[in-house]
Amino acid sequence: MAIFFLEYDLREQRNYQPLYDELAEFSAVRVLESLWAFKRLNTNCAGLRDHFSKFIDSDDGLIVSEAIDWATRSVLQSPPNP
Repeated sequence: MAIFFLEYDLREQRNYQPLYDELAEFSAVRVLESLWAFKRLNTNCAGLRDHFSKFIDSDDGLIVSEAIDWATRSVLQSPPNP
């Protein structure tokens, strides 16, 4: 099982709810204002990018990364343990 981070920048309309609802389906935790972490099995960053792109507008930014190592400070919630 891998830990993934998703970060977004919603630009014009800023309709967060569809993205938040999908992140809840993934049991994601909010680490920083626009950074979420979640565990997934049998997937990769490109697949997750394509999946979450369905829940944002075409002008929004999105980054998905797989965590190998991390350290935090003053976060809203700690990322899940591997």
